[in-house]
Amino acid sequence: MASTDWLSQGTLVLASNNKGKIAEFEKLFAELNLPVDVVAQGKLNIEDAIEDGLSFVENAIIKARHASRISGKPAIADDSGICVPVLAGAPGIYSARYAGEHGNDAANNEKLLADLKPLRKEGEAIEGMFVCVLALVQHADDPLPQIFQGIWKGEVLEAARGENGFGYDPLFWLPELGISSAEMSKEEKNKISHRGQAMKLFKASLAK
Repeated sequence: MASTDWLSQGTLVLASNNKGKIAEFEKLFAELNLPVDVVAQGKLNIEDAIEDGLSFVENAIIKARHASRISGKPAIADDSGICVPVLAGAPGIYSARYAGEHGNDAANNEKLLADLKPLRKEGEAIEGMFVCVLALVQHADDPLPQIFQGIWKGEVLEAARGENGFGYDPLFWLPELGISSAEMSKEEKNKISHRGQAMKLFKASLAK
């Protein structure tokens, strides 16, 4: 099956119930002018999949297959998070539930700050990176999911800055810009973020 056959299906299910992600994806997909309706899974009464993979890639595929199986439509899923090398890559795939409760941004941010506090050295930045993996399946049993990955490198602040975005955005510092990702507009963020990078690769695949 050709990689763009799904474009003839009329609908592409966005396998997410995360309001922050959905808001960013709505803007990103709007720029593509796809000949399909991109519908968030919540509008189809599809609940979140059980994310029991061991990597961003595995979890993205799990979520995409879940949404496709229930809807009978092609689906695209995002699995993303922040990875901090000095924490051996944590929070990683557990970013959304790092503090225990899924989707509690404030608690997750507090735990990350607490975990990093004893590791900080005066005058030294702590590196971090946002990772986004998109998985596109044309049907639930698609043997060849299409994978698009974006990585956004920065530093982890000692305290939150900014009111925009979601997740760990207030702690993610971009030294080359002198702002946190929570101090950027959606448009600014989408141009350079991990999710924006993955979407650029997705867009490029449509031209093949």
